Amino acid sequence: MQLSELATPALVIDVDAFDRNLATMADVHPGRRLRPHVKAHKCTALAAAQQAAGHSTFTCATPREVVGMGRSGVGDDLLLANETVDAARLRAMAELDVPVTVAVDSIETVRAAAANGIRSCLVDVNVGLPRCGVEPDRAGSLADAARAAGLDVRGVMGYEGHLMMVPERDDRRARVADSMSLLRAAHADVGGEIVSAGGTGTFDLHDETGVTEVQAGSYALMDTHYGQQGLPFEQAVFVVGTVISVGDGWAVADVGLKALGMDHGNPAVIGGTVWFCSDEHVTYAPDDAAHVGGRAMIVPAHVDPTMAMHEAAWIVRGGEVIDRWPIDLRGW
Repeated sequence: MQLSELATPALVIDVDAFDRNLATMADVHPGRRLRPHVKAHKCTALAAAQQAAGHSTFTCATPREVVGMGRSGVGDDLLLANETVDAARLRAMAELDVPVTVAVDSIETVRAAAANGIRSCLVDVNVGLPRCGVEPDRAGSLADAARAAGLDVRGVMGYEGHLMMVPERDDRRARVADSMSLLRAAHADVGGEIVSAGGTGTFDLHDETGVTEVQAGSYALMDTHYGQQGLPFEQAVFVVGTVISVGDGWAVADVGLKALGMDHGNPAVIGGTVWFCSDEHVTYAPDDAAHVGGRAMIVPAHVDPTMAMHEAAWIVRGGEVIDRWPIDLRGW
């Protein structure tokens, strides 16, 4: 099949750019130094490619991702980097044949994990992002409670997500160092072999932070949000649309809000300027004359929710479609 034959909107991955992204990251963080985050793609076939690049540990955001990864046979160490007290989901993760570790930040999450068969945890520490995480000075006592409940406390994790888009690199590095000092202090009280943190925006800023593994995900595919950061990764995922209407200085393609993650703003269009998106449409000003039936290549602003909106990704090289990867970890 040719790219021009795909029904649109179609999620496509440029396999050569994708392969280069995996190689670039593996050079910086080989093997277990990287725990790729599958929330960025929700695709076991893509995770298998990351495993082929040398990474066998994976980060997940939802119990469904953990269970799907476990049943797929990809990965030998799965982390739910998120809190849950859902008994059925905890049991489903505990019953997998692959080791599962969960994040805990309260006595309630500790008790739920222990009561439903989970054996291992990381203490999730608040390092500045007001989301999940125990305060650093309470991490040690929570670890004690987790061990008393029968859990193996493997270490700590903390996500400096509030720093991923700090524009000036030296400022970003300094603020990451400050954030990770909180995580190191917590780790001194908690113990364990793992200090887990980081993301695509800070992937190369942890040489001296004490972090043992980096949880990057978006690097494999990228989006316009991370594309502004000057990172050494290429745009590898696009949503292909068909031009369905042409006006005086503008064109409309069939890629709208229901095909794109919009929380980081408008997408970009190759060879044009986006005006706005609506449910099923993107209106843009093309650099050159557009015609009905032509194709538009849309670059998502946020890759993670964009991937979750599609049933499959088409793997392309040049104009040829060479494979189809189901987005099999989407949904709940």
